[in-house]
Amino acid sequence: MTGPRGLTSAEAARRLAAEGPNTLPVRRKMPAWRLLVSEMVHFFALLFWVAGGLAFLAGMPQLGIAVFAVIVLNGVFAFAQEQKAEHAAERLRGLLPRQVTVVRDATTMQVPAEDLVTHDAVLLAEGDRICADLRLDTVHALAVDTSALSGESVPEHPAPADHVYAGCFIVEGEAHATVVATGARTRLAGIAKLTQTQRPPPTPLRRELDRVSRIIAAVAIAVGVGFFSIALLLGTPAADGFLFAVGVTVAVVPEGLLPTVTLSLAMGAQRMAEHRALVRHLEAVETLGSTTFICTDKTGTLTQNEMSVVEIWMPDGTATVAGNGYEPTGALTCTPPACRGALTDIALAARRCSTGHAVMKDGQWIAQGDPMEAALDAFARRAGVDIAAEIQAAPERARFPFDARRRRMSVVVGNRVLVKGAPDAIVSRCRPAPAATEALARLAGRGLRVIAVATRAFTGALPTSADEAETDLTLLGLVALEDPPRPKAAAALAACRRAGIRVAMITGDHPDTAGAIAREVGLAGSSDRVLVGHELPADRAQLGELLDRDGTVVARVTPEDKLRIAEALGARGHVVAMTGDGVNDAPALQEAAIGVAMGRSGTDVAREAADLVLLDDDFSTIVAAVEQGRSTFANIRRFLTYHLTDNVAELAPFIMWALSGGAFPLAIGVLQVLALDIGTDVLPALALGAEPPARHVLDRPPTRGHLIDRSLFARAFAILGSVEAIIGLGAFVVSFLAAGWWLGEPFPTGAALLAASGATFTAIVFGQVSNAFACRSTVRFAWQIPLRSNRLLIGAVAAELAMLAAFLYIAPLAHLLGQSPPSGAGVLAAALAAPAVLAADTLQKRITRSAKQTRRIRPKTTGAIEHLGAA
Repeated sequence: MTGPRGLTSAEAARRLAAEGPNTLPVRRKMPAWRLLVSEMVHFFALLFWVAGGLAFLAGMPQLGIAVFAVIVLNGVFAFAQEQKAEHAAERLRGLLPRQVTVVRDATTMQVPAEDLVTHDAVLLAEGDRICADLRLDTVHALAVDTSALSGESVPEHPAPADHVYAGCFIVEGEAHATVVATGARTRLAGIAKLTQTQRPPPTPLRRELDRVSRIIAAVAIAVGVGFFSIALLLGTPAADGFLFAVGVTVAVVPEGLLPTVTLSLAMGAQRMAEHRALVRHLEAVETLGSTTFICTDKTGTLTQNEMSVVEIWMPDGTATVAGNGYEPTGALTCTPPACRGALTDIALAARRCSTGHAVMKDGQWIAQGDPMEAALDAFARRAGVDIAAEIQAAPERARFPFDARRRRMSVVVGNRVLVKGAPDAIVSRCRPAPAATEALARLAGRGLRVIAVATRAFTGALPTSADEAETDLTLLGLVALEDPPRPKAAAALAACRRAGIRVAMITGDHPDTAGAIAREVGLAGSSDRVLVGHELPADRAQLGELLDRDGTVVARVTPEDKLRIAEALGARGHVVAMTGDGVNDAPALQEAAIGVAMGRSGTDVAREAADLVLLDDDFSTIVAAVEQGRSTFANIRRFLTYHLTDNVAELAPFIMWALSGGAFPLAIGVLQVLALDIGTDVLPALALGAEPPARHVLDRPPTRGHLIDRSLFARAFAILGSVEAIIGLGAFVVSFLAAGWWLGEPFPTGAALLAASGATFTAIVFGQVSNAFACRSTVRFAWQIPLRSNRLLIGAVAAELAMLAAFLYIAPLAHLLGQSPPSGAGVLAAALAAPAVLAADTLQKRITRSAKQTRRIRPKTTGAIEHLGAA
């Protein structure tokens, strides 16, 4: 197809200034004040608003103010974290500017989609997303996915003069088109106005958080009702009993749950972005941690996707090529020298069958378009081909674009058909070339990517179909390209094995090439057989059983094969991460639990279908993202363990009061509980939500489970929480003993009670400090984790201790809370909370380690005993 000359840059700039950028109208965001209010009217907040109001009615304004402070502080923090996450997402979206190929000043170039203007000449190719409303000028084998607008799953095949619309995708073929509408004037913009109020379905993590909220709400309400009933039975006035129950409820509810989860997800997403992984859905951060099987492409993921032609086989000889990257200069050596003319012919044919090319940018030659085609462009230049002159002398008369089923493409130039593609898709259509098969095996066995180039002359009418054009061909030769493995690929694969994640290479390349690369990066062993797409069983169960092992390599797969593979592995219970970059990869990316698209080489369709976009297309980035996903899930559990542990210590005084029928005084009151929750408890919890990945996070298989499970309850309530509660109540009793009280006597009141309450408050804070360090890991001892790895926690603990001093020694605050500085004996007793919690944590971890070692040794011991018995 001959191309248009397009607008001039000056005219395009003038139109852009007049029409505005080609962007959809930004959805009108909810005002900030409404977002802030929404954070203060959810289920828990409404409960506290009612309680605070009743506190005022009961004549306790201090309690009412404290309860309202809980609501406001939590709401402000949650609002701040949501805004932070939103701004981070906007910045991350900016890392992937969408480019459009246009013709301006009679030159093909790429411009940002927002710079498109009416009357721009746009070049469309397979995989492109249509970014404005267009009128088609010329088309070739064009198929357009219009499902985004019409819901029709079958691609349409528009003709010249037809219109295509923004939001649709080019499934196959090529076209030249003219922009007729941009931005708010597109059909997509009109539809967007109707869909702006739709909300996406809840993610698995959101459903799990809802489950946690329901559990905590049910427990809190049940405890509150229970203590309210006890208070009434003990003769407490109903108003006082209700306020007392509110305090107990506050002690149970982890007020910072949702803000901490948001912070953990946002920080996980930001850390992934630092590793060049863009998370398109924030909650997908956690899902990544559950990945059990990764199906990865080869080209650009395990390899660098910086291709260069290194060897050419021709029927009459061979040639080697040396050069630096995509630079147009290099050395060619032909054997025998007489085949130089044939080499030039194959270089020209391969280049005419390509649209990608090498360009100079910022002083460096880079690929624009397909890296393989850019390498062919560099090869042609090194062979002395004048591309511009050849195109001017013999314009392209017809083009039959590449598609995944034919695995070849062709152009008609003059009276010749030039064809390039996969060797097995071309050689079978060529006249016999016996040595080609041997040459192909030799080149592919070295891990080189091999394409075949062929031609035929014709007379008479122009071929009207690909099948008519691509027949009775003469093989010009085989072109071998090198795509070296990524330096980090082998280490990343080793990390997957340690993490219990199975990896399979799913590629469209030749089996020998795929096998060679798999062995080079350590994915497969020398004896592992490479599967071929057309040999895969049709039965899903058999397919899953065949693939369900580490190091599987499947070559010559089609997009339909990738979808079947994702379904088969998912049916076997795997959490599958599937990589893809093509249009037809979208179904497989959507089927997989985590769809991973390529940011540099992938199509818009693949990126739209994916949960994760690799900005560097590197396999090691997937592994880094999995590490962050596991860390985020662990951080949420750390926070929950920490807060529930402290809830036990805060609740224990109320339980003692209830069990004693009111004879044992309350060691801490409602306001003290609120001070612990909003003054000393929240900051360390938030710091735990930002804990960096532990060294061992990828040294064990992935685990699937609930955020709150039996093991978390046991650790929080039966071990750490119980110790913290015992020391807190012990400090209360020791303070009384130091004041002269003895068993059997009535408990003191006045100053002695205030000091004893202060000792309990101090013990709980000291326990919180140790608990924060204990909760950094479920397996490593607290002293084994470097303090500097989470500087936020150091700052949070320092702030917590400063707040403790303020609550004890600033007289108005201490009076408001109903406490005073503890006595020397009370301080010493309270200080025991720190080593006691750490000791309990250490003992529990030692017992857990010992039990695990026993389970590992027992099978061996049993086998040895059986052997001795047989002897």
